[in-house]
Amino acid sequence: MDITLALGGGGVKGNSHIGVIRRLQQEGFHIRAIAGTSFGGIVAVFHSLGYTPDEMEEMVAARDQTQLYGHVTRDGSSLLGLAGTTAWLKEIIGERTFADLKIPSILTAADLNSGREVLLSEGSLVEAILATIALPGVFPARRVDDLELVDGGTLDPVPVAPARSLAPKLPVVAVVLTLEMGNPAQAWKIPLPQYLPLTIIAKVGQMRYGQALDVYLRSMDMVSRAVTEYRLEVDKPDVIIRPQVNEIDTLDVVDVHEVIRRGEEAFDLALPRLKSLFKWHRRWRRALKV
Repeated sequence: MDITLALGGGGVKGNSHIGVIRRLQQEGFHIRAIAGTSFGGIVAVFHSLGYTPDEMEEMVAARDQTQLYGHVTRDGSSLLGLAGTTAWLKEIIGERTFADLKIPSILTAADLNSGREVLLSEGSLVEAILATIALPGVFPARRVDDLELVDGGTLDPVPVAPARSLAPKLPVVAVVLTLEMGNPAQAWKIPLPQYLPLTIIAKVGQMRYGQALDVYLRSMDMVSRAVTEYRLEVDKPDVIIRPQVNEIDTLDVVDVHEVIRRGEEAFDLALPRLKSLFKWHRRWRRALKV
């Protein structure tokens, strides 16, 4: 049973992608191509390089989540840098490129200069990941030639169309991490530098500017969810898997194993739809032969 996989963005919620991939393999599904946005891009690259779900779980769980950030001198303006994340990715991936992948893969980003989605499918894997996870304003944009790239989820939170372009004849399974429309808007909790006293952090949140930022971030959460739903309606994945990770914030420190388990649970709920999809495909093929 061959499929194409589209892994959506959502920060640390994306650990649940690993659980989905584990259960897909256990149930006999073969991922022939994969597209990823933001954290989904990290998992897409790891899987396409040949790492097993167990190996991915071990790699992600072993990293110190409090050491992912930090600026380097060449960073552009941003609240947080990605020095720790960059070092971790280089340790695992090194200088490997898209040519080293075992299955076709695409990562997505958005170019601030052209206002268009950019599909990343060649060159450095680390650079592609740093572009697809570059949350606007939170992490530095990645400059590639005349492009100024930020998180692919800005325009396409779940890259269904890029996934379908890799294998047009195969069904697309989309893993969606955003909350559905009609739920209360959520603000992101931005991890502030650890050297700031908690009393100062609390006071900032109570100030007029802090309250205004909260309203802005909650509004952006609604926009992101709306874009997700509109894109899913237009791009029409064959099956949607939606892990229950609603209370987890994008940049939270999480129990990786627990988040992965939620991906497994979401897959189990979607398994009847997947099996039904392939039963329909088999009947359709038999009818054509007749």
